[in-house]
Amino acid sequence: MNKVKSADDSLTRPSTAASAVVVGQKVFLTAGRAVRRTARRFRDGWSMRWRTSLQFRTVATTLLIASVAVVGVGGYLAGQISSGLFKERLVQAQHESARGTTQVQENFANASLSDQPRVSTYVVDTLKLLEVGGADDNRKYLMVKIPGQNSKLAVSSSDSGGVTAAIIPDELRKAVQNSTDGQFWQSIALPTGSAGVHPAVVVGSQVDLLNTRYELYMIYDLNSAQVTLNYIQSVLWLAGGILLVLIGVIVWYVTRTVVSPVSQAAAVSEKLAAGELEERMVVTGEDEMARLATSFNKMATSLQDQIMALATLSDMQQRFVSDVSHELRTPLTTVRMAAEVLYDAREDFGPINKRSSELLFHQVERFELLLADLLEISRFDAGVADLDVESLDIFSVIHSAIDGAAPVAEANSTVVSVVTRLRNKKCVVEMDSRRIDRILRNLVFNAVEHSEGKPVKIFVSADENAVAVAVRDYGIGMSADSVEHVFDRFWRADSARARTTGGSGLGLSIAMEDAKLHNGWLDAWGVPGEGSCFRLTLPRHRGTVLEHSPVPLPPDGGKAGEASSPATGSLLMNTGAMGVVGALGALKPTLAHDPGSTSGNNPESGSTDRVEQ
Repeated sequence: MNKVKSADDSLTRPSTAASAVVVGQKVFLTAGRAVRRTARRFRDGWSMRWRTSLQFRTVATTLLIASVAVVGVGGYLAGQISSGLFKERLVQAQHESARGTTQVQENFANASLSDQPRVSTYVVDTLKLLEVGGADDNRKYLMVKIPGQNSKLAVSSSDSGGVTAAIIPDELRKAVQNSTDGQFWQSIALPTGSAGVHPAVVVGSQVDLLNTRYELYMIYDLNSAQVTLNYIQSVLWLAGGILLVLIGVIVWYVTRTVVSPVSQAAAVSEKLAAGELEERMVVTGEDEMARLATSFNKMATSLQDQIMALATLSDMQQRFVSDVSHELRTPLTTVRMAAEVLYDAREDFGPINKRSSELLFHQVERFELLLADLLEISRFDAGVADLDVESLDIFSVIHSAIDGAAPVAEANSTVVSVVTRLRNKKCVVEMDSRRIDRILRNLVFNAVEHSEGKPVKIFVSADENAVAVAVRDYGIGMSADSVEHVFDRFWRADSARARTTGGSGLGLSIAMEDAKLHNGWLDAWGVPGEGSCFRLTLPRHRGTVLEHSPVPLPPDGGKAGEASSPATGSLLMNTGAMGVVGALGALKPTLAHDPGSTSGNNPESGSTDRVEQ
């Protein structure tokens, strides 16, 4: 039983120790992560403050430059003072050492001794004179016999206590031993027991006693000079610190005086840009900043007056367009009725009158379309346009748009096809079908008109949140400048180009407004000679915020040669039937406009078939 218990103990103890190690590692890692997060937040905070605050940058830069200057000047002054004090004490030590050495040598020269004990006593009594008479009475001595002498009356060494030959540098001893009349010095660290060491200087020379040469060293403790130097340096650094604080306060106050009006001007400018045209700067005093504030307020007042005048003019123009459009409806109806009567009776007219009645009928029809567009634009400008939302299959709207464009497609010998990979070719969307039909009809008409007889493809794809319809033609295309202005009102890429279907130049502007009402996107792409593409992206459920489009722009990578790709072969659409061919995503499109969207991740993907209706 005891053996088993011992085995259990031997197994339990390492397991407990290992657990403690693991817990310690986890605590260490957690603490390290916390420290790194704190350091990162601190760094990011200071970095942001450096980027966004002119006052902070000015104060920090000034303090940095002032710190370098204070450290440089303080270090130079401290070095000069230290060097001056040392040189002064060294000269004093050399004079005192020379005087003491001369006195000792005179006494040794007059000595008449015959036994070694009396010699030792005489040396001690003579050298004790060197301990007194110094500037600080802090002088020690050491006399050591030069090696290689065998006189019976020689003294091996003598010192003032606490000083040994070990503290004398070898270089100094060699210099003294090799010179009989020279005086040499060197600075050393003088041990002082438990207190550590003091700075000191050693001055050495030779003396002769009873035909025996000795090394005589006098050690001068410089601790009093070091204390004085430390005090002077502490005063210098304290004064430098106080100077830095004063510089920082002065710079902060000055920059605050200058930056505060600028910050106020920036804040007022932001409010003016946000539409708060009544905001003004506070004018204080008569200095440059006050004049700046006054000029800024005058500028703001002038801008407010101009903006108000432009807003009033815009309102008047919008009311004028709306009123004129409404007032023209009644006479236009009368003119249209008369034009229809003349058009129906054109066979009874002569050739000239017959042609005139036909021109009148078609131009009245275009005038009516232009009037309808103007009325729609006026509703958008007035903010009264609303949505009649219903859940409807997007393919039914696409089918309607293709049917409407069938006569124009036939006239242009253009094949219209639909490319999708949605299962069952269905996708229910919450939308205003009238407005979406108007958008798609406009896009299909424009594509057919500008396709120059080449195929037009409608790419459709969807995911859980969005549906996208891209109308792609391979005709004349658009330049980059045209793409930027294609949704502007009354703008045309080539105003001189003949139009077979007419148009007001408002269709794409109205289409953009309709897309915005659905919280959707309407994007354009084009390359001269390679065709153009318009992509409509809608949220499948009202209130959803779009983050990507299921169809890239352009959906086929932008290659004009893709128009006759076997993967999406042409369907005969001259009869107005809708066909579904190919598989969206099989063409490996280049994600030009919307890199975050991929059609291959479609939850409703499935096989594709040709559908004719």
